[in-house]
Parts: sequence; structure tokens; C-alpha cells
Amino acid sequence: MSRSNSLARKSKTMSENLHGNVPDTFPVVLLIIDMINDLEFPNGDKLLPAALEAAQHIATLKRKARRLNIPVVYVNDNFGRWRSDFNEVVDHCLNDGVRGQPLAELLRPDPDDYFVLKPKHSAFYMTTLDTLLEHLKAEKLILTGISADVCVLLSASDAYMREYDLHVPANCVATDAPTHTQTALTYVRRVLSADTTPSEQLDLQDLCQSVRAS
Repeated sequence: MSRSNSLARKSKTMSENLHGNVPDTFPVVLLIIDMINDLEFPNGDKLLPAALEAAQHIATLKRKARRLNIPVVYVNDNFGRWRSDFNEVVDHCLNDGVRGQPLAELLRPDPDDYFVLKPKHSAFYMTTLDTLLEHLKAEKLILTGISADVCVLLSASDAYMREYDLHVPANCVATDAPTHTQTALTYVRRVLSADTTPSEQLDLQDLCQSVRAS
């Protein structure tokens, strides 16, 4: 084998293996957007009650997803802390007495969850999410988190443009006002063809089987 062919094969193998870290491929992926959050910003106090209610539903949904081996990806803002990593963000939210501590306690990541730090609103903008979803061979995305009318909505729009089938469980997203949440859910249903069935009515096993059968 020539050196050029050998290098090409090696490069392909490294790409397929994510440089030695091979994720479990699965067609359905659960995204948890900005829920590891200190909420230390204007209107954070107004967002907390709805975010806490959503977090309880997301935690239940996550447990169901993990039983079916559905990958869980935390997509989180870095709070402008450009030297931080996700573990530092989790530690900050759990241990620094911040407003959002109850969210982090409910949704503390597990060691085998995936995470992506984002610099802006969309989960896809200038992040590694595209690459991760490609290697997971994702086809359907379940989007949860805050805020329904900003980060979740813009992430859903970018996912729609990438031709993913979308689920945005209505009880797993929140904003600082119920009318804002409903407006966002109406938009993702009408424009992005998203299914907003609440999480307790979402049959994850059927969702997985429907992908495999298609």
C-alpha cells in the first residue's frame, strides 16, 4: 500500500472514530438546552418557576431515554466564561449558591452524557453539535430546555434546516411568561413541523422503532 493510501485510510478511520472516542449510534437524540444555568440575569427570577417545572419533566424524560439507550446531549451556554469547560459550569451551578441551583440538582449530567458548549443562542452556531449528531447517525431530535422562544426556538430552526424530524415536548420547555411559551410552541408546530406532544404522552420506544422501520 502506498503511503498516500495509508494516510487516507488512517484519516478516514480517525474521523469515523471521533479520534478514538466512538459514540453509540442511535437515530433518536435528546437535547437538553441551557438547563444547567445559574439564572443570574434580569428576569431570571421570573423564569425560575416555569424552568423548574420543565426540569422535573425533563428529568423524567431523560430517565426514560436512558433506559432505551437514547443518547442525551447537554447543549449549554458558557456564560461568557471562555476559559471554562462544562464541568466547571456544572460545578458553578451546583455549588455557588446561584438562583438556578435547583435545575442543576434535578438535571445533573451523568458521566456518559454528551455535552456541547455554545457561544450564542442556537445549539448549532459555531459548535461541534453537527459533527456529534452526524456520528450518532441522528434522524430525530427531541429538544427541551430554556428559553422556548429564544435558544430552543433558534436551535429548532437550525435543526429543521438540517432536515431533522423534531419533537419539542410542550411541558419540557419554558420562558418567563406562559404566553411567550405558547407563541413559541405554536411557531415550531406551524413552521417547523415539530411534534409538541407533552413528554408523558411521548412514546419513546415507538419513536425509535418508527425510525428503524422507515
